[in-house]
Amino acid sequence: MHKKILTLLAVIIMIVFLSACSDTTQVAEEISEGELIEEKEEQIVEEVVNEEQSDAGVEKSDDDESLASEKGEVTVDEQVLLNYEGIIITLKSLSTDSIWGPSLRVLVENNRDEGITVQTRNSSINDVMIESMFSCDVAAGKKANDEINFMDTDLEIAQIETIKDIELSFTIFNSDTWDDIYDSETIYITTSADESFVQSYDDSGFVILDQNDFKIVVKKLDSEDSFWGADIYLYIENNSDKNATIQIRDTSVNGFMTEPSFSCDVLAGKKAFDSITFLEADLEENNIESIEELEFYFTIFESDSWDDIFDSDLIKVSFSD
Repeated sequence: MHKKILTLLAVIIMIVFLSACSDTTQVAEEISEGELIEEKEEQIVEEVVNEEQSDAGVEKSDDDESLASEKGEVTVDEQVLLNYEGIIITLKSLSTDSIWGPSLRVLVENNRDEGITVQTRNSSINDVMIESMFSCDVAAGKKANDEINFMDTDLEIAQIETIKDIELSFTIFNSDTWDDIYDSETIYITTSADESFVQSYDDSGFVILDQNDFKIVVKKLDSEDSFWGADIYLYIENNSDKNATIQIRDTSVNGFMTEPSFSCDVLAGKKAFDSITFLEADLEENNIESIEELEFYFTIFESDSWDDIFDSDLIKVSFSD
């Protein structure tokens, strides 16, 4: 009797155990299937997200390129600009985030047994004379990283937004004795700007000289925002085959002799935006409250030899409110 009861209990326990195992297996299968579905959904979502991010990245890249193009941001290839008797100047890159404006990053190597100073001369951008700031001292056997800087304000006046061509020359002398070592020929740098790009030049204004391949235009008189006193802004073209320096002589304002500041170097075939500057103290000394009549003449000579090119006739300019 007891034996039958024990056997019956064993059978019941076995049935319960098998039933539990079956349920557990079914639950496990359901969990497994759920995990697979969840993993698949996560995979699909991840693929979609990645694809969207990829597309967004492409769009962002296109936008960046478009924005860079609109801003005229360009690059230059790394290249050796000068290699002269142990002095090597290598252009590394063109930067547009300098504090002053665009800058050319250069490496200067001095393999000579004397210290040197390297400076730039006669710089232009897109055929417009643009002053560059650069003076680099390098001790004997040393190297230096430095920047050739251009002023944003100068580019804005010339309305240069895209830098396509840069021209400049180097002058090198002994840092201690100032003895000349080398003056380079003109160095030409071409950027990644579109080859079809053509710089436009604002020559609007009053033409005061158009003679012997030289053209000078008065653009405006500024006596309110001038730092020194008063500025007369000029546009200049040198269409001759001579590098020229242009200065003024015998200047009078409202009939009073004055000595303004003006000397402009313009290489052959180049343009320039410059200004004749009158000091406030000189104007006040002659009780000149506003410039109404201006008389002077230009003297133009070769920049290198100082040989005369020509002197203009007397020029008279009237300004009205």
